[in-house]
Amino acid sequence: MRRIYEPESLLEAQMLVDMLASEGVAVHLVGRDLIGAAGELPMQGLLGLAVADEQAGYARQLIDAYNAAQPLAGDEPESYPGTLIC
Repeated sequence: MRRIYEPESLLEAQMLVDMLASEGVAVHLVGRDLIGAAGELPMQGLLGLAVADEQAGYARQLIDAYNAAQPLAGDEPESYPGTLIC
């Protein structure tokens, strides 16, 4: 297994796990159980997504596409141009 990405939060991590799984990539979330000790541990590098070596390239492409995504025109409210409110 190869660690391919460090999500910023548990929410982002779970969203990426679900997205990768929907694309047929088996992914393991490293560090999920350490979140409860966040007051004692440094947060940087605590979470990580790991996939099999042979799926690492494809998974990295999917994550790069996720990070490069922009809101569609018209999806943002007029009071916050350029911001997607979910």
